[in-house]
Amino acid sequence: MEKPNKRIIDFIKEHHVLTLATSKDNKAYCANCFYTYIEDENVFVFTSDMETKHAQDATENNYVAASIVLETKTVGKIQGIQLTGKMYQPDTELLKKAKKAYLKTFPYAALMKTTLWILKPKFIKMTHNTLGFGKKLTWGNIE
Repeated sequence: MEKPNKRIIDFIKEHHVLTLATSKDNKAYCANCFYTYIEDENVFVFTSDMETKHAQDATENNYVAASIVLETKTVGKIQGIQLTGKMYQPDTELLKKAKKAYLKTFPYAALMKTTLWILKPKFIKMTHNTLGFGKKLTWGNIE
């Protein structure tokens, strides 16, 4: 699958907090997570302890949604992305790469005991009003 549009990638890289939405037993939950993005893998990396509700939810239903937004009251400046994908703990090679990327972005995380997670997007929709009112850029397929 081709890479997301450069504008989508640039927006992702300009921010560092995503709102993660999980669901278990038909009950939704959301959490805010600090993330870094590995462009060549097209994955978000974030940390979360196994005791959190969203981590527990994802171990049973790893299909998740997330959003990243630019807070503004100016309609012409509205930008944000909504995405769906799979959340999982990375294995050996990706774990090394994810840890390196996360600690480069958030060096203080080296002092914390936490678990790294990956969010691999399957679909991304970006609203980008600076390109025209209601302009949408999409990547991938919604499942």
